[in-house]
Amino acid sequence: MATELKPLGDRVLVEPVEEKETNKSGIIIPDTAKEKPIEAVVRALGTGKTNDDGKKIPFEVKVGDRVLTSKYGGTEVKLDKKDYRLSAPTTSSA
Repeated sequence: MATELKPLGDRVLVEPVEEKETNKSGIIIPDTAKEKPIEAVVRALGTGKTNDDGKKIPFEVKVGDRVLTSKYGGTEVKLDKKDYRLSAPTTSSA
């Protein structure tokens, strides 16, 4: 299980949510034609980021939350025959 793997710092371990095998019209989509999933479930959190004053900044997500990730970001990790992605959270200036 993913709880055996503990990310460090501000890293987050997520498990990609698999897409459905068929589309609305019933056409089966082969694995080679699928896009990488961008929806994922948070499985483990690191200790958090430390700001300039030495205080920990808490995560905005918790284990079990469904999140969106970048398609090709992070490091792919395989644990107990399951695929996970380890990544650092990104911030938006919008």
